[in-house]
Amino acid sequence: MSKRKSTSIRDNNSKRPKPRPDVDDGDDAEELCTPSQSMLRKQLAVPSNPVTDAGIVESITLRNFMCHSLLGPFTFSPNVNFVVGNNGTGKSAVLTALIVALGGNAQATSRASSLKDFIKNGESSADVSVTLRNQGTDAYKPELYGSSIVVDLRITREGARTYKLRSKSGQVVSTKKEELVSMLDNFNIQVNNPVTVLNQEMSKFFLHSKGEGDKYKFFMKATHLDQMNDDIAAIKSAQAVTRDKLDQHCECLKELKQKYKEKEECYKNLASFDEMHAKLEELRKQMAWALVEEMEKQLVPMMDKLQAERRSTVKYDEKVEEWKNKTKEAEGRYKSFQEDLEGITQKVQELQPKSSLLKADAQKLNTVFKSSEVNVHRHMVTLRDLEKDRTQLTTRINDLKYSISQTSGSELEAKKQRMEQILTEVESMNLHISTLGQQIDQYEHACTRAKEEQEKLRMEQLSLQKSISANGRRLQTLESSRSNRLRRFGDNMLPLLNAIDEAYRRGQFKEKPRGPLGYLISLKQPDMALAVEVCLKSLLQAFICDNHDDERVLQGLMAKVCSGGRRPMIITSRFLPSIHDTTRRQAFLSSSPSSRSHAPARVYLHRDVSFRAVNHPKYPSVLQALEIEDHVVANCLIDQRGIESVLLIKDRAEARSVMQDGTPPRNCSQAFSQEGDQIFPNRTYTSDQNRVNYLSGDVEEEIRHLRKEMENQKAQEARFDQQVRRLSDDIRQNQVLQRKTHMEQKSTKNKTTKLQLELTDLQNVEEPQSEDLKPLEEDLQEIEGKIAQFTVESEEAKAQMAKHKASHEKAEQEYKRHKDQISVIAEEADQKKEELSKTDQEVMKCQHHKKHYDEKRSAHLQNIQSLEDSVRKKEQEIEASVSKATEICPDRTSVSRSAKSLDMEINRLKVKISTQQEMQGDKEEIVRQYHEAMVNYKNMSQEIKNLKTFSNTLHRVWSNRVDFYSVFRSFLSARCKYLFDSMLAQRGYSGRMIFDHKEQTLTLSVTPGQGSEGDMSDMRSLSGGERSFSTVCFVLSLWGITETPFRCLDEFDVYMDMVNRRISVDMMLEVALSQTYRQFIFLTPLSMSFIPESSDIRIIRFEKPAGEVQDEDVEK
Repeated sequence: MSKRKSTSIRDNNSKRPKPRPDVDDGDDAEELCTPSQSMLRKQLAVPSNPVTDAGIVESITLRNFMCHSLLGPFTFSPNVNFVVGNNGTGKSAVLTALIVALGGNAQATSRASSLKDFIKNGESSADVSVTLRNQGTDAYKPELYGSSIVVDLRITREGARTYKLRSKSGQVVSTKKEELVSMLDNFNIQVNNPVTVLNQEMSKFFLHSKGEGDKYKFFMKATHLDQMNDDIAAIKSAQAVTRDKLDQHCECLKELKQKYKEKEECYKNLASFDEMHAKLEELRKQMAWALVEEMEKQLVPMMDKLQAERRSTVKYDEKVEEWKNKTKEAEGRYKSFQEDLEGITQKVQELQPKSSLLKADAQKLNTVFKSSEVNVHRHMVTLRDLEKDRTQLTTRINDLKYSISQTSGSELEAKKQRMEQILTEVESMNLHISTLGQQIDQYEHACTRAKEEQEKLRMEQLSLQKSISANGRRLQTLESSRSNRLRRFGDNMLPLLNAIDEAYRRGQFKEKPRGPLGYLISLKQPDMALAVEVCLKSLLQAFICDNHDDERVLQGLMAKVCSGGRRPMIITSRFLPSIHDTTRRQAFLSSSPSSRSHAPARVYLHRDVSFRAVNHPKYPSVLQALEIEDHVVANCLIDQRGIESVLLIKDRAEARSVMQDGTPPRNCSQAFSQEGDQIFPNRTYTSDQNRVNYLSGDVEEEIRHLRKEMENQKAQEARFDQQVRRLSDDIRQNQVLQRKTHMEQKSTKNKTTKLQLELTDLQNVEEPQSEDLKPLEEDLQEIEGKIAQFTVESEEAKAQMAKHKASHEKAEQEYKRHKDQISVIAEEADQKKEELSKTDQEVMKCQHHKKHYDEKRSAHLQNIQSLEDSVRKKEQEIEASVSKATEICPDRTSVSRSAKSLDMEINRLKVKISTQQEMQGDKEEIVRQYHEAMVNYKNMSQEIKNLKTFSNTLHRVWSNRVDFYSVFRSFLSARCKYLFDSMLAQRGYSGRMIFDHKEQTLTLSVTPGQGSEGDMSDMRSLSGGERSFSTVCFVLSLWGITETPFRCLDEFDVYMDMVNRRISVDMMLEVALSQTYRQFIFLTPLSMSFIPESSDIRIIRFEKPAGEVQDEDVEK
């Protein structure tokens, strides 16, 4: 920091006053200030005699600068100056020239990007002359420059600038920029500091910015705290560089020390050459017998291990014999159960034909029984009708006899005609009602049939829609798999494999999991893809892990990537170095994979089954039909699915013939046809899958086929919609017709009821003649004869029905008894099958354990043989070593050191002797190198010591500066807050300034009027004038905590209303007039007519030159 900045932490009252006898500051200030400003004046005022006014601007002249041929010279007041003029008159040009002339760059002016841009069009150069006062105790080289310093700047078209520093008399004192920088540092002039010169662009960026970080940067830049922070960072960087250099010197010191030790050893060894030869010979003798002892020590554990292995051979023999006996027992039980099952099956086959005959007889007798039952029912109905007719005729005859003489002939004839007419109408209406009933039944039946057909169509349509949706997803998967076949296995598969690769790269897996298995295999015969998919099923999406730790890591990755959906199966099996040899007896059978909805299935290979691979001359096995590059994948499919024992036969009929007609091919467990049918030796299963999902070779053909199928399905769906609509129309039409017919039937029934009532009335009144009795009596006799006849026939029919019923019940009981016997035998067969399956598993388990212990016993015997060979070889080596050691040293000596240690010392002595022999002839060179190495080592030690001292000093300086920086920043922040609150109070505002040095933000909250703290808001909610006034208060508070000879403020009042402008101007005048040792230059486009007259205030008015285009202030 500069000389003046170092004094800003002290109170302004500590400065020595400068006399100004020609100005009465007190009277003028009192005229401009109100009583409420007395406190602020006390804070900003200094004694009437400031220490100096060195560095203030006395005058400035511009030639061919920007758009102006000549501006000035302008003479400024030492205290307050207002530069007034409309836009384009050259106010900002004066401010820009002042910045450039005092060392500022073009970017700092916010007017141009290069100095040559300031030259007026058509001119070759531009000149600026600035006169600075050089008086008082802070004067710069007054014996050379006098009371004023003139800074002349010339800018050329090439962008170069030259300085001339003149004395008051006009003599050139210096042309070096370093002299200008030294002078500016002496005066504490900082044109790049926004508190010294605040132009419009800088004001927009910092003061009018809504960012709290920008205001904090403005505060740091104004107080030069940012420079202090950069200095602290530079010290920290220098400290790091020193530490790095110290580390490098330490490494170099180690090398120098090593070299020094070597040279010292050479120096000392000049007199010990014979001693080294004697010592070398002794070490060789010890080395010979040390090798013998080490080899003897190596033999002891080998012998112990050989004896232990021989003792454990008995245990392996016992285990092998034990499982051999268990295997024989299990095979015996298996054979016994198999024979029992065959006997039970034979019984069932023998009973089955008789059961069918009994069932047919029972059904035949049941038919006869039902027929006789219908015959009895028919006779009973006929008798009931005849009894009813006899009762009616008897009643009618009695009625006729009673009323035979009551009516005349003519009346009887009329009634008879009316009755006949009514009977005719009733009969006609009954026929019509019957016809209407049939129509109603037809309409109802048609509606029911249509609804059933409609429901059936809707179910088919729903199934078709599901199929279309599934085909759509399948089509999308196939289209995306054009570039990447992995997408056929699900959208989550690619992220899962990426996660597996990343985890393997980080070392989370011991062995990288393989999967999905379907992605790692390919078909030699693409037309058998469906058969292979049906065979492998869920294994196509499975993953393989080498161990349980890898499985847990993979489960965690699946939980993250496949969350919410079904996860692939995980198979855990040790990765073998080679593929299984399927031509020999094998031992691989896995547990059934268990899968859950949200957790991957886990499969563990836990027991073995022995079989051979199928080798058919005509049909390939699944293993032979697949191309598998990774032997781990091949071993997994062999273990899990036994693909070496499954045949692939294209034709379904041919596959059935091979598997079920006679004996199946050797070692073949099942076969698959091209359509995916699964054929066993005793049964066949048809595949539900009719399309290849994962292993299809021709993707484009599959996509075309799928699109064509979807088009057909959509057309079928449209036909279904049309049929459903047609059936709905038929149902509505039939329901309307049914309602109409039902209403008509109801109306006809009402008419019929009325006619029947009328007929009943006529019948009650009518008296038939005596001649009508004879036919009735004859009918009565006929009916009684029929009743007698049907009574006899009914009794006979009942007897026949009872006979048939007894026969049927007997046959049914016989069939049921026979069926129960078959069921009992079948249940016994199921139990035998279950026991046979368990016994089969037990046999396989015993065979596995027997084979396991056979292999372990063989490996154990091989290990014993290997150990015996190693022992014999080691004994031979010991004999040879003893022979060699005897030649070197006949008497065996006891050695306490290891052969490795002795060998290292022997080599070191050999090197030392060889080195000394080479250097033996130049003793002076050895001495010289020794002294040179010693001096280099001591010099480097001293340099490291000095660097450590310098590093510690840097650390103390850095620590002190950090502490001072924190205290100084806190002091400036507190003083700035206090001055800001005091200046806001001049207008009755209340506010708050919050510094967050950690987040590097400065928050200003202002409330117009006397409001509470809760009513405070940030400056964005204020009006333009209020916000400008608050900004002026902020700038003035920064003025109060910084020092500089002059301060320039460009267009500070353009956004203020008249009231805020007047208050702001009064406040700035109050501050300026109270600091008469500083110069203030305010640029404004307004007239400032309200400024009071004073000897300390000068108003410089700019007029726009006629005929000259002034566009410097026009916003670009």
